[in-house]
Amino acid sequence: MKTTIVGGSSVSRSNQSACNRLVNLFPVIVQHGGKEHAYLTRCAGLRKIATVGNGPIRGMIELDGVGYIASGTKLYSLTVNNVVTELGTISGSNGRVSMAYNGIQIFIACNPSAYLYNVSTAAFAQITDVDFVGAKHIRYVDGYFVFNEPNSRKIWKTALLDGSAIDGLDFASVEANPSNITALEVDHREVFLFSKTSCEPWGNAGLAGFPFERINGGIMDVGCIAPDSVARMDNSILFLGADKNGYGMVYRISGYNPVAISDSNLGYAIESYKRDYGTIEDAFAYCYQSEHHIFYVLTFPTANKTWCYDASTGLWHERASFSAGQFYRHRSNCHMAFNGYPTVGDFENGNIYVLDKDIYTDNEETQKWLRSWRAMPTGANDGKMQIHNKLQIDFETGVGLVSGQGSDPVVSLRWSDDGGNVWSNYHTKQIGNIGEYSARVIWRRLGATRGGRDRVYEVSSTDPVKIDITGAWLE
Repeated sequence: MKTTIVGGSSVSRSNQSACNRLVNLFPVIVQHGGKEHAYLTRCAGLRKIATVGNGPIRGMIELDGVGYIASGTKLYSLTVNNVVTELGTISGSNGRVSMAYNGIQIFIACNPSAYLYNVSTAAFAQITDVDFVGAKHIRYVDGYFVFNEPNSRKIWKTALLDGSAIDGLDFASVEANPSNITALEVDHREVFLFSKTSCEPWGNAGLAGFPFERINGGIMDVGCIAPDSVARMDNSILFLGADKNGYGMVYRISGYNPVAISDSNLGYAIESYKRDYGTIEDAFAYCYQSEHHIFYVLTFPTANKTWCYDASTGLWHERASFSAGQFYRHRSNCHMAFNGYPTVGDFENGNIYVLDKDIYTDNEETQKWLRSWRAMPTGANDGKMQIHNKLQIDFETGVGLVSGQGSDPVVSLRWSDDGGNVWSNYHTKQIGNIGEYSARVIWRRLGATRGGRDRVYEVSSTDPVKIDITGAWLE
């Protein structure tokens, strides 16, 4: 019978209910005439293209083929030929920065200090206008920079096409909720102002002085608990949200309708991070596109975990680095689309990487993938002992490398008969040297389940080779 190896991540509070983990793999839907309707494929590895400063990489933006990168205490430019140039000094050393461009200047908000870099003249300076009160998040709309004043309910704008000029009267305050603004985002020329439990969309009404006003009928009773988790994708806004009843759900705003895209299983993980590590408010996110998939990558740095939502399937999976036998948060700290590639910066150093689907390591360090899944389809377990004679996993075989690790690639299988608490030893199989396309990956004589409980299988590998899994069959 078929066993449901292909799918998203679903690990619930009760391991007996769901124990389907997916790390550094994600499902791909086959549109027409495929062997199966979907398959699992390996996540992109990290291909280093440059080292920019000492790091960490705090923010990035791409303009006309040049990357502008906040690394440590400096702002740099990066060309497509990987030429790095220092442009100026910014405040702080490791806090995240927000960046926006108005066609002339790049505004770098370092919370509270801010800086401007003129792309044409290369002039760099701190904003010193006496009316400047500090900026947390910066965005561009209709010729203006708009930003939220730290620890306040106020949104400000700069002069038209001039981030250095700020009028002391050019601000407004959110009205729907008497809470401070936690984040702002611009979508379809509308400014979305988040508090912890509400969101107000504002539009440019062409008013004298401060031209923006709240859009009637657009107020949402859902806010943002993690200011840096707000990101745009696929004509919508995603964020880690909260309302007056609680927090910890991931939402997607389409129009003025916030819809939860996290399920109870991810919600259990998020609440466990709050319980075990004390905070989820430092979570941050970015979005990127690759091979017709749009991903929302959400990292919880204190908990050392990264989750990824695939808009094309609506499913979640984990992204992770791997060291000393353990999974950790993904190394990416921020993103820009640079030279036609999704490009990220490292959270510990000055490394800049391309997310490359043809690279199977993380900057030449081991990348491990893992899939665990329940052996029997939903509802098929009758509570009786089962004897598992054979498990065959349909890998794309013959993917071995010419030499070194991966020239004789193997995958490891283990299983648990108590919902993932106690595991068997690992059992390895080859998946084919280079060109061995007809190889089959089969484990035999896998024994009997104990106590009438369903079995959970787990397959994984660290070999740097292509991985595609079409399905699995259990006898």
